[in-house]
Amino acid sequence: MARRVGRVLGLVAAAAAVLAVLFLSPFALEEISGSKSVDWNRLSQVGAAYGFTSAIVSALALAGVAASLFVQNRQARAEQVQGIRSFYLELVRLELDDMELYQPVWGATDIVDPHERKRHVYADLLMNYAWMGFEIGTIPEPLLRDMLTGMFAGESGRHYWSRAQTSWIASSAGSRAGRRFLALVGEEHARAVAAGPPTRSTVTPGPPGAPAAGSAPAWRTLAGALVGLGTGLALGSFLRSRR
Repeated sequence: MARRVGRVLGLVAAAAAVLAVLFLSPFALEEISGSKSVDWNRLSQVGAAYGFTSAIVSALALAGVAASLFVQNRQARAEQVQGIRSFYLELVRLELDDMELYQPVWGATDIVDPHERKRHVYADLLMNYAWMGFEIGTIPEPLLRDMLTGMFAGESGRHYWSRAQTSWIASSAGSRAGRRFLALVGEEHARAVAAGPPTRSTVTPGPPGAPAAGSAPAWRTLAGALVGLGTGLALGSFLRSRR
């Protein structure tokens, strides 16, 4: 509060000083000229000749100040949006770590398969990445279309957009870039649907904690190691006896 009061008092003092200088400038010029019979009309005409130039300079200065304020406002807005999105990504990471614990907080869902729930959350992260890149210009329209083509070729991407389209329209349709992004997503989704049925995943992940496909059980690995060790010892004993 004290800092604000000091700032206001400083602005008032500066304005008062400028007004005083403007008010006393004719008398100062008269004293500097050393003559009491100064032709002020002629001086005013000379000053008026430079009025147009002065107005242009003042307009340019005002435009520079306005542009600087606009850029600062956009930077502050971008930092706020980035902070909110970073916080959202942290929430999504927590949800992916333990879907059973955190997912009900977001509300009821019709997705029964736990793996399909994770695909839905991952698709949401992918769509947010595409939106942020498109908004700041790092993902141009051709690259965005290529990303959406691959995403909507599978059933998980199409299911995600059918569920999340309403929320995306509500959150992103307020800006010109958001409307363009939604238009591109809608076009690519319609093109993918018109091309035919989606591709299904040929690999169905097992339950959490299950060994990956093609991996041997632990007891087989241990048995193989013991057999190899015994064979090596026997071979070494045979070679020493031959020597």
